[in-house]
Amino acid sequence: MIKEKSLSGQHLLCDENDSCLLVVDIQTRLTAAMPAKVLDRLKRNSSMLLKAANLLSIPVFVTQQYPKGLGPVEPDIAAILPDTHKLYEKTCFSCANADQFMSDLRSSGRNQVIMIGVEAHVCILQTGIDLHSSGFDVFVVLDAVCSRQRENYENAMQRLQHSGISVCNSESVMFEWLRDANHKQFKTVSSLLR
Repeated sequence: MIKEKSLSGQHLLCDENDSCLLVVDIQTRLTAAMPAKVLDRLKRNSSMLLKAANLLSIPVFVTQQYPKGLGPVEPDIAAILPDTHKLYEKTCFSCANADQFMSDLRSSGRNQVIMIGVEAHVCILQTGIDLHSSGFDVFVVLDAVCSRQRENYENAMQRLQHSGISVCNSESVMFEWLRDANHKQFKTVSSLLR
C-alpha cells in the first residue's frame, strides 16, 4: 500500500495500522453548555468513529478534564468505549501533560492521533499542537469536535491547519482506515454511515 507523505514528512491519510483515536473531554457538564445541534453532530460522529475503531482494533485513549467538577464521560460515549481503552484524568488543558499519557501513547507504537472531543479552541488545540510538536501525525476531526461559540471553533480549525495539523471529517477517516471496498470490515463499517 502506498503511504502518501507531505513535504513535512507527515502522512496525509489516516492508516488503520498506525492510528489511535483520542477522545478528549466529552463530559456531561461540558457538553451541557453546547448548542443542541452541535452536540448532536458531535455525539453522532464520535459514536460512529468509536464503533469503527472498535471494529478495526484501533487503540482508544480517553481524557476527562477535572471530572469532579465537569462530570463523567457522556453516557452515550462511555457505553461504546472498548474494554481496552485507556482513561486519563487531568487538570491541564493539553492531554500531552496528563500523567502517563505520552508514555502510553508512545508505547502503543502508533504515530497517528485522530482527535475528537471538546473544546476545539482549548484542549483540542493545545493537545494537537503539543502532539504535532512531539512528532506525531495529528488529525482533528472537524465534525466530531466543538466549542460553545462558533467563532472559537472556526479560529481553532484555522490555527490547527496553520500549525501543520490535518483537519478532516469523520467519513474521510473511516474510509481512509478501510482504503478498499474489499476490506473485511467494509460492509460493517460503511453501515455505520446509515
